[in-house]
Amino acid sequence: MSDAHMEHQSAIRTPKQLIAAVAGFFLVTVIGIILLVSFVTAPKLTGAGTESQSAEAVAARVRPVADEGYTLKDASGPKVLQSAEAVYTTTCSACHGSGAAGAPKLGDAGAWSPRIAQGYDTLLKHALEGIRAMPAKGGNPDLDDVEVARAVVYLANQGGAKFKEPAAPAAAAASAAASEAAQTAAAAPAAAAQPTAATGEKLYGATCVACHGAGIAGAPKFGDKAAWTPRIKQGNAALYDHAIKGFQGKNGMMPPKGGSSASDDEIKAAVDFMTAAAK
Repeated sequence: MSDAHMEHQSAIRTPKQLIAAVAGFFLVTVIGIILLVSFVTAPKLTGAGTESQSAEAVAARVRPVADEGYTLKDASGPKVLQSAEAVYTTTCSACHGSGAAGAPKLGDAGAWSPRIAQGYDTLLKHALEGIRAMPAKGGNPDLDDVEVARAVVYLANQGGAKFKEPAAPAAAAASAAASEAAQTAAAAPAAAAQPTAATGEKLYGATCVACHGAGIAGAPKFGDKAAWTPRIKQGNAALYDHAIKGFQGKNGMMPPKGGSSASDDEIKAAVDFMTAAAK
């Protein structure tokens, strides 16, 4: 009887226990409110790749390489000789700018004086073949001998010499001019040829499909008549203009030429190919 009665008694038996229970209840409630507010007001965290399909991310991926400041070189074209300052900046400054490995610093007349006294031919020989810690051509085998010579004259003259900068060999200059003329002549017939439907299909497969194949960044999917109809109604002139110059609206964005280096006529051919598939 006594044990059963004890089992049904309240855990709070004294005023102190009641006060402690009430205080604990309010403390838990306050902590809960604080945590809830922190959760609601905390900045939204996104994982890697969450924004990968946003208009901005797509535009960054398809942006032409030229927009990044890079220069594309034609490997088959004639070599363009760099200026003395350019060679110094890209190759020589690594050591001659700081005096690393005992290299005479640019403009240090005291360090350059005994070297200048050896003469231009000796300095050039050392620069081309290397000497002590100095590697051949400053460690850049792609440099032409004339480019190395220009850099030698530039460095020596900054240290007090009065050497004359060597000019490009006449034969090399004539060869470069002849090569450029040949390339221009070969390009003329190609420029006259007009892109065909096959050209548009090829450009679509190489560039346009990246967005129009999946509808990324609001791009109307290939063959989707419902998506293409209102755009086709704008007329070819508007579609060509948006494709060539780029477009950004409420429903999406289009980078100029889809981020490609295609000609205006090739872009128009690609537009014709996609609109034809949606009619």
